[in-house]
Amino acid sequence: MLAVSYLSPNLLWLYRAIGDYLGQHLGCSVEVIQGEHDPLEDPALAGDRWDLLFICGLPLMRYGQSAPHQLRPLVAPVMAGVRYGGQPVYFSDVVVRADSALYTWDDLAQTVFSYNDRGSHSGYSRMGYELSQRGQNWGFFRQRVESGGHVRSLQHILTGQADCAAIDSTVLDQALRNDPALGQKLRIITSLGPSPMPPIAVSQRLGQDVISTLQQALLQPDAALQQQLAQAGILRFAAVDWATYGPVLAMYGESEGVGGGE
Repeated sequence: MLAVSYLSPNLLWLYRAIGDYLGQHLGCSVEVIQGEHDPLEDPALAGDRWDLLFICGLPLMRYGQSAPHQLRPLVAPVMAGVRYGGQPVYFSDVVVRADSALYTWDDLAQTVFSYNDRGSHSGYSRMGYELSQRGQNWGFFRQRVESGGHVRSLQHILTGQADCAAIDSTVLDQALRNDPALGQKLRIITSLGPSPMPPIAVSQRLGQDVISTLQQALLQPDAALQQQLAQAGILRFAAVDWATYGPVLAMYGESEGVGGGE
């Protein structure tokens, strides 16, 4: 089986562990690679090459509009942190450098906003939705800078190339586990959300029997996988479906109407 992760590479080790675990259940090898393309521009996705996908809910829903019968969301992680409330949700944490004079949303006016990519819910469209809800537009920021990834956006802030960024809270959690000193260098000024957690999706050509086997294996992980999930701050997996991600697509639609800026 071939699997791809379109998510932040700082958890690629976990996705590969999940692939190994699922391969044991199916009696085959599962190769998990880091995606090199935006999922909506990936020829391998368009060609239905991937059996298993670790993907943001927004590109999944947008792709599903043009190819409704190709993929299916299977499960999503439930994070162990108190703020996740035992549900498969996450937040967009708006972060700044700890020594900056930025403390509130209004302080962000005319600053430089770094984002991972425009296809991201947590890093971009959720921020656009927030602007819409506040009666603002992208002209609220002096400049928008695309970084190519959440971790790169954090580096933009630390090096002074940008003033703020909206970071997937699970990516930020992992970055802080990897480097606890990072918590002294960054500050969260607000958290947007919650939003439905990025799912693990499958190709429907695998057939219902295989899909059910994969889902049950993830809903009832063995002790070894549970330990690895715990290292990533994951409590368990929860079953999800297309309806779970309807709010993400709705927020994207509203954010697309936000004009202004360069």
